[in-house]
Amino acid sequence: MRIDLNSDVGEGVSGEAAGQDSALMSHITSANVACGFHAGDPTLMRATVILAREHGVAVGAHPGFPDPDGFGRRELQFSLSDVEDFVAYQIGALAAIAAAEGVRLQHIKPHGALFNMAARSVALADAIARAAAVIDRSLILVGLPGSEIVAAGERAGLRTAGEGYADRAYQLDGTLVSRKHVGAVIDDPDLVVPRAVRMAREQTVEARDGRCVPLSIDTICVHGDTSGAADLVGRIRSALDDAGVKVKAIGGT
Repeated sequence: MRIDLNSDVGEGVSGEAAGQDSALMSHITSANVACGFHAGDPTLMRATVILAREHGVAVGAHPGFPDPDGFGRRELQFSLSDVEDFVAYQIGALAAIAAAEGVRLQHIKPHGALFNMAARSVALADAIARAAAVIDRSLILVGLPGSEIVAAGERAGLRTAGEGYADRAYQLDGTLVSRKHVGAVIDDPDLVVPRAVRMAREQTVEARDGRCVPLSIDTICVHGDTSGAADLVGRIRSALDDAGVKVKAIGGT
């Protein structure tokens, strides 16, 4: 039994590891690095890649909408060719910076609104998958289990990974509760930690209405901007270890 533990990083101030990134790296196995559009910049991207390398953490691209004011969480409308272009641009930029540090990208995970919209839209998901495939066909495309992102990755010949969120509330259909709703983000460790262990061991999650939802996942995410994220991830990692779950990057053997 194994699971990957990931977090979104590199989303802070230029020249510094963002907020809790340094502490997070001690516990996660994969890092989703912001690529400069919703957050981050080349200097911060390099610093984050170096930090991940020093901790033995696999690096992935975390491309988003060109929307720093909305932190990439606003649903914006772009042509499919524009989406394909700016996603390829972001992946390629991070891949080049990573290569300069002797690191090869493991995966791509869209950010925020781009992730949620592509989970529902075949055309948008295909544009993202095409962009990833153009840069590197060995990249693993990460998305919600059963979502259009995962299906698009499979159509493009990419390896895919299903992702669960220990710190987010779920609908009965396996989608995430919108951040517009109270309770969409869960930051109580006494709730999040057992949810993460259940996800890994049972491949299920409790939906907002209390019912059980099947969830075929390969990786669990805790958002880097969740309150107390570093401590929370540390507790999750310890609980997974205690439960006999091997925590390992999705690209590892």
